[in-house]
Amino acid sequence: MKNLFYIFLLILCFSSCKNNEVKLAEILASGDTLDIKYAKGFSIIDYQDFKLLTVKSPWPDAEQNFTYALVKEGQTVPDGITYTHKINIPLERVVLTSTTFIPAMESLGKTETLVGFPSLDYISSRATRKRIDAGEVRELGANESINTEILLELQPDAVVGFAIDGQNKTFNTIEKNNIPVIYNGDWIESSPLGKAEWLKFFGALYDEINLAEEQFNTIEKDYLNTKELATSAQNMPIVLSGSMFKDVWYLPYGDSWQAQFIKDAYGRYVYDYTRGKGSISLAFERVLDKAQNADVWIGPGSYTSYKSMLEESPHYGQFDAFKNKRIYGSGSVTGETGGMLFYELGPNRPDLILKDLVKAFHPELLPDYEPTFMKPLD
Repeated sequence: MKNLFYIFLLILCFSSCKNNEVKLAEILASGDTLDIKYAKGFSIIDYQDFKLLTVKSPWPDAEQNFTYALVKEGQTVPDGITYTHKINIPLERVVLTSTTFIPAMESLGKTETLVGFPSLDYISSRATRKRIDAGEVRELGANESINTEILLELQPDAVVGFAIDGQNKTFNTIEKNNIPVIYNGDWIESSPLGKAEWLKFFGALYDEINLAEEQFNTIEKDYLNTKELATSAQNMPIVLSGSMFKDVWYLPYGDSWQAQFIKDAYGRYVYDYTRGKGSISLAFERVLDKAQNADVWIGPGSYTSYKSMLEESPHYGQFDAFKNKRIYGSGSVTGETGGMLFYELGPNRPDLILKDLVKAFHPELLPDYEPTFMKPLD
């Protein structure tokens, strides 16, 4: 009789486990996957009562995914769902660690949620600078060594961070104090629209998915229309990029997002055949040999005038683009404290960058357009 009782319990347990597995499988099968067209690094699945935000590539060659269960007040995550952190949405108090996150936050109407940031002087946005000047956003020190004492005082709902590898001790400390770190990998994306599509990542965190999709669709449409316009140009200029630092010339690789802009603006990048990560490092002589006759030169560092370039290195004057005054840079477009707007807003607004380049390469196609970032040097 005793053995029959134990057998009965085992049957009940097995049946219960089986039912739970079936129920979990049904829940997972019911999810609605958000359409991500260009970004490779994240996905969002909506299960009505909760969402799963998965970040696949927070840094180069990352070997693990990070999944965040996003829940609104009154919602729960079913047993059996695995995730890195549970995040209560919408975020109401947040610490961001990159200026590229600022435009997404602002465009979704959530400027007031930012309570802390490392190296405040890098922020150029006027709206956020007003909050900084009013003492509503705390300085957290350097990005590599965030002041965790101040951060813990702020008690944010989450820290949205980026990492170059998985060895960030500061983030580990933050998480040990029960503040979740949400990794953002927008900087890994190799396409302009892929970077911009991370707006949907913030849309999920702020429970503003529909608004994020609407705004991205507008950016995408504008970008593609400008790309189509560029193909009507009569010629395809040869394009040089980058500048020297301590006698080494740094340029983007041919498969980088910068090179994609040149291609989409109907230009031919001198180093379009190269493949790699980071920047190409070359001696001046090699660049001169390859690109002396380039028609246009873009992104010459922080230079704002031809005079300042010659003062730094008279060798710059040997390039045709210099002689013909066809150099365009973003060094003159800065915020109140000197931060370059291109690095903050540019990744979020590829449509504006592309228009700038079409204006530089084919001015006849956009005769009345005023560039946002890439302006002619003085």
